[in-house]
Amino acid sequence: MNFEALLAALKTDEGSNIVAGAHQPYRCPAGKWSVGWGHNLEAHGIPGDLVAPLLSGKGISDEQAEQLLYADATQAQRDAASLLPNWLLIDSVRQNVVSNMAFNMGRSVLSTFHLFLSALDKRNYNEATFQMKDSKWYTQTGHRSKRLAQEMLTGAV
Repeated sequence: MNFEALLAALKTDEGSNIVAGAHQPYRCPAGKWSVGWGHNLEAHGIPGDLVAPLLSGKGISDEQAEQLLYADATQAQRDAASLLPNWLLIDSVRQNVVSNMAFNMGRSVLSTFHLFLSALDKRNYNEATFQMKDSKWYTQTGHRSKRLAQEMLTGAV
């Protein structure tokens, strides 16, 4: 897996709310309070050392936002791998696609994509792409889902 490529894609896909040089909390498109690059405060909380800067309105630094992103992306990768018995047989581009999806929707929602996961585990990338496109997630996620579906189909970024 190309973890640096995953981090770069997540930064682009998630965006951030930077005001006066600091990452400030914001509501994501799903209405959840987030900070940095998509760190869901409602689902994952905030480490104790970041509570004061957020409550004071100062926000968090790029370095702190990077630490949150790294931890969240690592968890998303673990979640994705846990859903696919043949994870190690899947190329890194497609591993990043499913890790990005796990980051975006969470393991519990991604685990309901049974036909997608089955096709992907069999490395049937045409069917996996079809299943991605045949979901509410695809229509609700905009450019991100279209790009990820193309990457799933072609195996290229």
